[in-house]
Amino acid sequence: MPETVRSVVRDSWARSLERGIDPGAGVDSSLAMTDEEFARYREAHPITAVRPVVQSLMLDDIADSGVVLALTDNVGRLLWVEGESSARDRASHINFVEGSVWSEEVVGTNAPGLALATGKSVQVVGPEHFSSPVQEWSCAAAPVHDPATGHVIGVIDVTGGREVAAPFALAAVRSVVAVVERELKARAVDLSQSSTFDTGSRARLTVLADNSYRWQRGVGAPGGRALSRRHAEILLLLQHYPEGLNTEQLALMLADDGVDPVTVRAEISRLRRDLGTDVIESRPYRLTVELSSDVGDLRNQIANHGDLVPVIEAIGRGGLLVESNAPGITEIFEEIREDVRSRVIAEGQVPVLRAWTSSVHGRDDLVAWRRLEHRLPVGHPDRALVGGRIRLLDRRYGV
Repeated sequence: MPETVRSVVRDSWARSLERGIDPGAGVDSSLAMTDEEFARYREAHPITAVRPVVQSLMLDDIADSGVVLALTDNVGRLLWVEGESSARDRASHINFVEGSVWSEEVVGTNAPGLALATGKSVQVVGPEHFSSPVQEWSCAAAPVHDPATGHVIGVIDVTGGREVAAPFALAAVRSVVAVVERELKARAVDLSQSSTFDTGSRARLTVLADNSYRWQRGVGAPGGRALSRRHAEILLLLQHYPEGLNTEQLALMLADDGVDPVTVRAEISRLRRDLGTDVIESRPYRLTVELSSDVGDLRNQIANHGDLVPVIEAIGRGGLLVESNAPGITEIFEEIREDVRSRVIAEGQVPVLRAWTSSVHGRDDLVAWRRLEHRLPVGHPDRALVGGRIRLLDRRYGV
């Protein structure tokens, strides 16, 4: 190897030569277990538990790029190889397939194997691979540690062409590993809660109680799960847009200046961890369960010409619609509030007008006060009070 070669690669080549690996031979790392044994082993492996997290953070980015994503165990066995079918077909030509072993001891210098050998994240570019058939590829990999013991349990790797040779590829893998290790730590506590993964096809979202957002899975299911405000916002937005939202759309609906796409994917991954991996699909993000919500109940009450007084009370007492600063939630709230106001004024029912003008949202609504004055009969004792409020608002707003 020339002196310009990085020391980590040069040392790996030296170890590969000492082991007698033939650099000109194809990669032949046969699976030393039956298909049934491999399936059982893979499903029980701890890195499989965080596969949905990795998928959420990375699969959207590698779609149509010719890159594959791989998860290995601690000996370099490829447990999962994912990506577009054409990319996986190309990778199969070098035996980069599920079940094959890509340790340095078996294949020679490669990113998954080198990450396991050194315990560090690493990038191997083209000719740096020891095996000649692999030298048209580049890969970036980082080890995943068990948060309890600190031991390496496997590797996350991306393998492809020139795009994987760029520095950002290794940075992306490192950031995903950091999220995965945090998720593994959380799962050590949460996985025992079987109700989290209830497979019912219906769910209920409640967000209008003060500072309390809850998810309940299954019809008549007991209890439920408390949600963070961000998770409640995401679920309500996905219910409001059943056709789905991509990462960028969801990011812009969660904050005025947007949210980093990596943060969005991380939040989706946590939701899948907490509620079940089958709740939200990707590309675009969309709900896969039938979801009802108390916000949806309000919309139905308005649309079906139900009693508006409970609706006015509901939107006046707080909950996510009032507490959230997310632009997408604010827009939903403004739509509901305007729909209520339009019905209140158009129908002109005195009890409803009273409820609206007494609420936090209607107390300064000059049009509603004038409508109420018009609907009260001449001589009604409240006409004087209503007229006084109209004069006050006229002076206050210069109308």
